[in-house]
Amino acid sequence: MAAAAASASMSATAVLIPRVPAAVRTTRCSALPPLPPRVSTTSFSSSVKLTPESRRFPFLQTKATEDTSVDTGELFDDLKEKWDKVENKTTVLLYGGGAIVAGWLSSILVGAINSVPLLPKIMELVGLGYSGWFVYRYLLFKSSRKELATDIEALKKKIAGTE
Repeated sequence: MAAAAASASMSATAVLIPRVPAAVRTTRCSALPPLPPRVSTTSFSSSVKLTPESRRFPFLQTKATEDTSVDTGELFDDLKEKWDKVENKTTVLLYGGGAIVAGWLSSILVGAINSVPLLPKIMELVGLGYSGWFVYRYLLFKSSRKELATDIEALKKKIAGTE
C-alpha cells in the first residue's frame, strides 16, 4: 500500500516538472525556458503622442499672482494675539488634547472593524442604504429640498447663537 502511494506521488511530481528540450538545456540552475528577446522601444514612440497638460485639461490652468509667500513672523504674531485673548487656556488645551485622542481612537476602531471579514461589507451596505434614504427623503422632491434648506439655516443660527 505504501509503495503504491509513493509511486503515485512520484508520478504526480513527474507530471508537474516542465520538460525542456535537450537542445535548450544548458548549465543554468533554472528549469524554465529562456524568455523571448525584448521588443524594441522605438516602435512605441511613434504611436504615443505626448500632449502638454494644458492642452488636455484647459480648465485646470492656473496663473501665478504677484506674491503668494506667507510671512511666518506675521503668522506667529497673529496666533500669539489670538492665544492671549483666550480667557480659559486650560479648557482649550483639554479640548484640543481630547480631539487628538478621539481621532486616534476612531482610527484604531476603524482599523479593527476593517479587520473583521464580513463587517466592512455590511457597513458599506448600511451606508449605501442611508444615502439612498437621504436622497429619497430630502433631495428628490422640491418641497423636501426646501425643508432641508430651512433645517440647515436653523442649525446655522443655533450654532452661531443668533437664535
